[in-house]
Amino acid sequence: MTETTTTRPAPKAAVILTPAAEQRVADLMAKAPADAIGVKLSTPRRGCSGLAYSVDYVSEEVAFDEKIETPGGTFYIDGASVLYLVGSTMDWVEDDFTAGFVFENPNAKGACGCGESFMV
Repeated sequence: MTETTTTRPAPKAAVILTPAAEQRVADLMAKAPADAIGVKLSTPRRGCSGLAYSVDYVSEEVAFDEKIETPGGTFYIDGASVLYLVGSTMDWVEDDFTAGFVFENPNAKGACGCGESFMV
């Protein structure tokens, strides 16, 4: 009898970073505080729609956070936020007037008029 081994594909990350977002992570890590081990995305409760996107430096790993290795540094997703972000794409956009991360989130059921918060 022959033994068959099956290999499972690597799990996909909850959030896909565009090349521009990966470059921004690299830029942030190049000027990060000495104790920073990466950049972390979370969805704190705030704004008129309930949740907002927040990107901050992180100095220690948390057990249930998702960890994504990018060419420019480690990107973490807050474990409590993953459910709200699965299938999202994160981009970095700059124009003459603004610069910031932009999210395409299939889980968002609505957003406030100013675009600062969303609801699921």
